[in-house]
Amino acid sequence: MSSSRQLPRLTALVSASAAIALLLAGCGGGNTAGDDSGKIDVVASTDVWGSVAAAVGGEDVQVTSIIHDPGADPHSYETTPQDAVAAGKAQLTLANGGGYDDFFTKLADQASNAKKLVAYDIGATGDENEHVWYSFATVQKVADQVAAELSQIRPSDKQSFTDNAAAFKAKVADLQTKTEQAGAAHPGSKVVATEPVAHYLLETAKVTDATPHEFSEAVEEESDVPAAALAEVQNIISGKQVKAVVNNAQTVTPVTEQVVNTAKQAGLPVVDVTETLPAGATDYISWMTSTVDSLAGALNS
Repeated sequence: MSSSRQLPRLTALVSASAAIALLLAGCGGGNTAGDDSGKIDVVASTDVWGSVAAAVGGEDVQVTSIIHDPGADPHSYETTPQDAVAAGKAQLTLANGGGYDDFFTKLADQASNAKKLVAYDIGATGDENEHVWYSFATVQKVADQVAAELSQIRPSDKQSFTDNAAAFKAKVADLQTKTEQAGAAHPGSKVVATEPVAHYLLETAKVTDATPHEFSEAVEEESDVPAAALAEVQNIISGKQVKAVVNNAQTVTPVTEQVVNTAKQAGLPVVDVTETLPAGATDYISWMTSTVDSLAGALNS
């Protein structure tokens, strides 16, 4: 890179650093008093966990979700000065963990006085799959932990946080029952997944993910899918050996497009899943209800 291109970047970095320092200095004491509205500042790595925190905290929290764009990738996300300011004010941070949102670990460290929760650790399933927002048991445990931490921050609203968590958990439990019933109505069902994002959802439904390991691993690692693995997936789909294709709509590659197109040509349903709230979704329950309904419809077809 030429020196003439380095200078503007260096100037921008210095200016951004100065802005962060100035803004954070102006936020002193934010970790104990909340924002000017009197609400508790909560910062989540993604809007999935932000929506869970909002459901539990209700009107008593101000939630900032660092990633709230369906097109953003937590694995490669680069934080901004605005993210640093939000983290500096946080009284509670909520990460996914499990290697999914490593960018947030450094960001949360800037909230030196904040209480910190990590969903992957709270769920502690022993499974290496990091997409724990599809684990209803984990989501319920996270809701309880959020209520407990918010209650410590503001004991006077403990009952409200506890009640909100209970109401939210009841809706999650209904989703779990609905998912289990959908799978039970079609025992032995199999699917192919473009990426193992919905692992826990399929596990709850007792639906087998018949995707070759080599295919799944390559897609997750963003490496070339072995030709043999792709051919095997295409044969499974075209031969209708599965009930549906579960597609991560936020990871679109020529290979995943091939898989989806093959499913459509074979007349197999495609169940789209996402890693953050899709456009139009406002909360965890409505989003997951739509996802469960889509899976149930595919199994019924």
